[in-house]
Amino acid sequence: MSALRRTIVPGLVLLFASPAIFAEDLLTIYQQAVQTDPRLAEARANLQAAEQDKPLARSAYLPHLGLGANVGFNTGSFSGFAGLNISKAYLSNSYSVSLTQAVFNGAALAAMKEAGSQIQTAAAGLAYTEQDLALRVAKAYFAALEAQAQEAIVKKQRKLLDSIYKQTEATLQIGTGDIISVREARARLDAAQADEIQAENATQIARQQLERLTHQPIGQLAPLEHYQALGPEPDNMQDWVASTMKSSPQILQAEAQTQTAQEEVEVQRRARWPKLELQGIAQHTHGNPFPGFTENQAGVSLNLSMPLFEGGQISSQVQKAQAQSMATSDHLGSVRDAVKLNVESAFLDLKNSVAQLQAAKESVQSAKVSLEGTRKGYEVGTRSIIDLLQTATDYIRSEQQYNVAFYRQITARVALKAASGQLNIGDLGAINALLQKFSPANHANNQ
Repeated sequence: MSALRRTIVPGLVLLFASPAIFAEDLLTIYQQAVQTDPRLAEARANLQAAEQDKPLARSAYLPHLGLGANVGFNTGSFSGFAGLNISKAYLSNSYSVSLTQAVFNGAALAAMKEAGSQIQTAAAGLAYTEQDLALRVAKAYFAALEAQAQEAIVKKQRKLLDSIYKQTEATLQIGTGDIISVREARARLDAAQADEIQAENATQIARQQLERLTHQPIGQLAPLEHYQALGPEPDNMQDWVASTMKSSPQILQAEAQTQTAQEEVEVQRRARWPKLELQGIAQHTHGNPFPGFTENQAGVSLNLSMPLFEGGQISSQVQKAQAQSMATSDHLGSVRDAVKLNVESAFLDLKNSVAQLQAAKESVQSAKVSLEGTRKGYEVGTRSIIDLLQTATDYIRSEQQYNVAFYRQITARVALKAASGQLNIGDLGAINALLQKFSPANHANNQ
């Protein structure tokens, strides 16, 4: 019976660790997500579309060359001139070539400037989407690792409580135990079995969420080694806020949208301006207006056009553009507030995660000491089996809380970089370096 008691603590402290020979790491998962993420593909397509706005706007100032041609079948009656009375069916044809060059077009000039802001908007949107994808991948990756770790602890808890339950039954059969202890141990074991099912489901859900980002099945994930907790660097919130206001893709995108809206107001205003074009035309006509009639002509003209009244269309378009400009300006202020709050929260979360990880680590050590003391007290008869069950449960709970803090500290690092608009592939590489690396040789040595 003493030997059975001595299996309790070693059963608690064992941790599940069975990595695959070729484990998928964070960078591998990220590259898979980059290739398949629909949001990223959409942002790239939006940038490609926006890049065409500039040549489209510039085309208004480039030469326009046009060709026209027609062939017609005609019937005509000609009379009343010198006794002429003729009815005839005949063919007519004409063709022309025209060349038009804009000399002055104020709206087109403003549209070219607006196109540049539209490209900046799309580029900032792509940068934000890339950083957001990196953050989503990192969170999903470590959420899956955390779920696996929690499942392993729950399995160890179930095995430990099963051994305690069997022990209480044995003591009852030999007359040294009591039915209350047996029932309590059975209740704890039933609860642990339910927790195990829940933990298995949580692991499957976490892996499915990661597969949703990669759009393909994932294998074993490289586990996270023990690391040194790191807080924000620099350790000054205002420095982070200041750099965020300059580098955040969300803010840059909103600023570019505001600039675009302001330039659209100018485009609509210039719709009232006169337009000046230089046009050259060469034309050949045969059979029109009379059969057998042929005309060849060429000419150059300077054309001026200016709208005087368009039914209120121009005024309405200007007012609409002004209202949209005000809306984008207000949106910019809202984005700045949201980004500032996000980076401040991420800064505090990372700072707190260092203390929480240390506290969780100390809690595990305290719970372990308490469990060992309770076990010894149970062996000498000063502590009951219920006391042992409770301290075992407390120890498992402290292990679970440590796992939460362990993975939260890592994701908090990525979250602060993403919130400040500074997350890049180098940051993911630094986190990836903390994962365990496996090879066939290392795997063989560990057997």
